Amino acid sequence: MGTDSLIEWTQDTWNPVTGCTKISQGCAHCYAERLAKRLQAMGNPRYKNGFNLTLHYDLIGLPLRQKPPRMIFVNSMSDLFHEQIPIEFICQVFDTMAAAPWHTFQVLTKRVDRLAAIADRLNWSPNIWIGATVENQECVSRADNLRKIPAKIRFLSCEPLLEPVELNLKGIHWVIVGGESGPNARPMSESWVLSIKDQCLTSGIPFFFKQWGGNFNKKGHDQALLKGKLYKAWPILNYGGKTNSVSDDQPVPTFLP
Repeated sequence: MGTDSLIEWTQDTWNPVTGCTKISQGCAHCYAERLAKRLQAMGNPRYKNGFNLTLHYDLIGLPLRQKPPRMIFVNSMSDLFHEQIPIEFICQVFDTMAAAPWHTFQVLTKRVDRLAAIADRLNWSPNIWIGATVENQECVSRADNLRKIPAKIRFLSCEPLLEPVELNLKGIHWVIVGGESGPNARPMSESWVLSIKDQCLTSGIPFFFKQWGGNFNKKGHDQALLKGKLYKAWPILNYGGKTNSVSDDQPVPTFLP
């Protein structure tokens, strides 16, 4: 933590866990796995185990030592709800987030079923945003479990978007879309992105278009433009001390940079 993240929808990353295992099609070309192996080769002590699941107990309290308010992506190099992570460890991470109300924490998972199973044991606070990755139609059901979670902000990350998806956006407050990047990136169709944009518009949900991905990189397309426009909206809740009320029946306020 403490340096600007290259991920456009956050400011910082915090990795009390590194390493993971693949569970769905979106994991096939995992960027975190590639990065972990690179860091291991460079001798980074945090990645001495490569991409094997590793708990970093000494990093659990790290956000408490950073006082300027930041938007923090939790576990960009893993999945906090991996089946091998003890619930006691997850509870400690949640206790840290609740004890740092000046930050906003963004937790993204593919394991929403486990999250839903243990949600009542976690320390929820308004500065914790919970997201689910929905890369194809098979994974749309993750949004159903996400709706059960008592978070003030629930969001979907359709990245890498691998096919057209129809979303039920009830109880969802934000949607991110992006294509796959890196070696062997799988293609993403413009029509798939436009469909999700229209679904968000109809539901009054903030829509954030991150990038086209590797297939468009090779063609020289601008990574942020969709039909010549930027779409980078996101919700604001309890960020930097500013709190807005949110209900499942009303979309949250949005910030357009």
